[in-house]
Amino acid sequence: MKNILVPVGSTKSGINNLKYALNFASMNGGKVFLMSVYKDSMKIEDIAKVNEFWENEKEQQLKDVIKAVNTKGVEIAKQAIKGDPFDEILKIYKKENIDLVILSPQSVEIDDRIYLGEITGKIVKQTEIPLLIVPDNFLFRKFESILLAFKTGSFTKENMLDPLKYMKDVFNSEINLLQVITPETTEEHLVIDEELLALKTSLKTTKNATTFQGVLEHFQSTKPDMLCVIRRKRGFFKKLWEKNSE
Repeated sequence: MKNILVPVGSTKSGINNLKYALNFASMNGGKVFLMSVYKDSMKIEDIAKVNEFWENEKEQQLKDVIKAVNTKGVEIAKQAIKGDPFDEILKIYKKENIDLVILSPQSVEIDDRIYLGEITGKIVKQTEIPLLIVPDNFLFRKFESILLAFKTGSFTKENMLDPLKYMKDVFNSEINLLQVITPETTEEHLVIDEELLALKTSLKTTKNATTFQGVLEHFQSTKPDMLCVIRRKRGFFKKLWEKNSE
């Protein structure tokens, strides 16, 4: 994972997420892209002055975030951008060939009443960008065990397992597979790709109404350092949020 993107909402979450990114990047000579987005002040008379104010504020925020961490000699490119946060994240992802985006649950907007903010939820729900969602105040540490929960064991798209392979290689992680059999499961769903089986440390099957319930049932018994879920059309994530933010 050579190119890692860290969108910054609050300074506090930005510092924590940048620490994560720097730890990853320092392991393989990667580069970190740090961005903060401000919206165009379309309804204010003196638009130029207002936009200049917010650009300066966001630039200073990025400087404060970088100043608060040990950069470990990693190259950091920072940019304050005017526009829609979701659109700008998508643009940088494509332009810079980003391998991983590191976010907090409410990375770009702050609302303690919800788990995932609108932007983080929208990225998960509407894109195929590999995301590492870091809980608030969660310190970086070695991922010794990773729980991958799934209903369908086969994948139609190439490179879908690349982030998981990277984690396993870098941290020498145990990969514990949890296949959840639901009332909708077919014989075709039960077939597991050889590529995935080659990664596994263990494989467990469980019968539950949904993948989400299967994870809840087994999460505490396995206590993984990371929960990995591959986005399908709906499924697991429907239980986390119906709208983009939930």
